[in-house]
Parts: sequence; structure tokens; C-alpha cells
Amino acid sequence: MTFPMTSRPPRALRGARRGAFTLVELLLVLVILGILASLVLPKFTGRTEQARMTAAQTQISTFGTALDAFEVDTGSYPRGQDGLNQLVAAPADVPNWRGPYLKSEIPADPWGRPYLYEFPGRVNPSGYDLRSVGPDGQANTADDIVNGRAAAN
Repeated sequence: MTFPMTSRPPRALRGARRGAFTLVELLLVLVILGILASLVLPKFTGRTEQARMTAAQTQISTFGTALDAFEVDTGSYPRGQDGLNQLVAAPADVPNWRGPYLKSEIPADPWGRPYLYEFPGRVNPSGYDLRSVGPDGQANTADDIVNGRAAAN
């Protein structure tokens, strides 16, 4: 159906159009969205911390592989507080170093803190301890991650 340019559509067609939502409709939509958010958000809140814990365990495992290769080449694990740095830069006093054993610099843990390396270890006296202090930032607490597992030591 076409109308001349000067005339307006009949009143029946004009009344069928609606220009906006009513306040009740908008409130109903907001209530529905609020209910959905209250059901879904609690399921995702713990996922971030869980993902960080898994990332720390994975990084510690990667360091473990590099540390084992270092030990095979040199006969001992790196010594001293900067032991992890010996995986990327040759120490002056270590013969048979064939690194770098990692492709990049030593990353921080998922919380932005340095990993703590100790040889010989307290948790693993015949080997090394490699620790992320975890979410609380305090060493030797229950949320620490040591050599790929949670530890309270």
C-alpha cells in the first residue's frame, strides 16, 4: 500500500507503532537480569584463584624440568638464592653448563611475586624446594605451592 507524499497514513496504522518501552517493562528486564546474575556469578568467583594456582603448579613443573637438565649436565642443582637465574645465565663457577635451560627470563608467579628456590630443600632434603608463596604472599603457609603441590611447610 502506498500513500501520496502529502498525505499521512491512516489512523489505524499510526496507532500500531510504539515509540518506547514502558517503565514497567524496563524494570521487569532489570529484575530478570539481576536474578540471572545472582545465579551465575557465584559459580565463577573461585575460578580466578583456581586458575592462578594451576598456573603456578605448571610453572614450577617447567622449572623442575629445567633444573633436572641442569643437574644432569653439571652434577648438582643450582646453589644459592639466585639458583633459578643459573638456568638462563651461565654461572662462573659451574663447569659443564650447557644452557640456557629456559627460553626466557624467570617469570614472576601468577600473583606477581618471585618464586623462592632453596637447595637443599627443607620439604625435599635430597633435592630442592621451589615455592610460590601463593595468594596470601606469606611463605610457609597452607596456600604455598611447593614443587607442584600445595604444602603447609
